[in-house]
This record gives sequence, structure tokens and C-alpha cells, in this order.
Amino acid sequence: MVRMTGKVGLWVIVVVSLFVLMGCESLSGGKSGGKKVMLFNGKDLAGWERLVPDASVDVDQVWQVRDGLLCCAGQPNGYIRTANQYDNYHLHVEWRWPGRPTNSGVLLHAQGPDKVWPVCIECQLKAGSAGDFVLIGGTGLTVDGTDRRNPERQFVSIAKKEPTSERPGGQWNTYDIHCNGGSIRCFVNGILQNEGTGATVTSGWICLQSEGSPIEFRNIYLEPLD
Repeated sequence: MVRMTGKVGLWVIVVVSLFVLMGCESLSGGKSGGKKVMLFNGKDLAGWERLVPDASVDVDQVWQVRDGLLCCAGQPNGYIRTANQYDNYHLHVEWRWPGRPTNSGVLLHAQGPDKVWPVCIECQLKAGSAGDFVLIGGTGLTVDGTDRRNPERQFVSIAKKEPTSERPGGQWNTYDIHCNGGSIRCFVNGILQNEGTGATVTSGWICLQSEGSPIEFRNIYLEPLD
């Protein structure tokens, strides 16, 4: 039997631990190399801009902060977006439906003029379909070896890989989305639901949709990836 001294044994443990951590980072979609950036402070809408296409609608009735939550009425269609544009990040979003679950989405790499359906790649939040990709405005993504871009269609839906991992209405869900170069991986409550490569847009605004019924968000942050 080979015995290790205390110092040698400690170094072995450290090295093994580092390899384990590196493996976990690889599985989760990338290594977080930067400081966490809180996108929502729980107090106000600093750092966000809201789009409601109907000028007669009071935007404060569609999007507001209440009890530390980002609350959306769900109507009319529109979104709230980050004032800044981002690339290469791990995005974390938590959401729940206070009433009947309907439809919403997380829009990635949104670009161009503000409009209800901007050029972007959506990670779906529609009830029962969280984890679907939706290519909007001619964007492209390769999934399972197939380039799904179709410039002739405004929306191209790509179904999630696993049965729904969403929780019932009223309970909190987590979305962890890893965007690294042209790759996108999305996890719903810790389950990898979709992944693609070769995205034709790789940076832009991050948007949360108003597209159905009331929905609430919290703990929205990103971590830059190396």
C-alpha cells in the first residue's frame, strides 16, 4: 500500500476537485469568468426599457415592480428589454404564473428597431413548451445537425428535447440559458431542453415578453463567460 503524506494528499484532493469543477462547467454550457451582473434590482426598472406598441396604453399598467417582483400584465403584446446589449453569458431568469399559465418568452440577441417581434432567437416560455426555440425575423440556428433557418418565415419553432420540466402554475421555475459565440443551451429547472450552434445573431438585447396573461419574474442576472 502506498501512503501519501499530508501535503501530497491535500494537493491530490485539490487537483481532483478542480477537474470535477471543470467537468461541471462544461456540462452546464461554459465557464462563468466574470462577476454576476444583476439585471433586475427588485426595486425599480433601472436598466430596462419597455415597448408597448399602442400609445394609448399606460405602460406602467403593463410592466411594474411590486413586492420585489417584475410583474407583467400580459397584454398587449410587447416586451421589456435591457438597455444594454450583451454577448457570451449565462443568463438566469426565474418566473411563475400567478394565475392561468399562458404565453411569454425570453428573447435573446434582439436587434434592430424596437417592434413587437424583433429580430432575435426566443427561448420559449409558453406553458408546456418552455425550452422550445423560436427563430424570429429570419434568424438561424443549427439543431441536431440541421440548419433551421428559413428567411421566408417570420417564426420557426424548434421543439424542446425532453418532456416538460415546468412546475405547476403558481410555483417558481428557473431558466438557465448559456450563450457562447454561436451556441445556445437552455435548461428549464435544471433539465437541458434544447441546444443549438451556428446562431446567425450572437449579441443584442435581452427581452422578456408580454404575450398572454399575468406573469412574474425575479432573480434575473447574467454571468459573463470566458
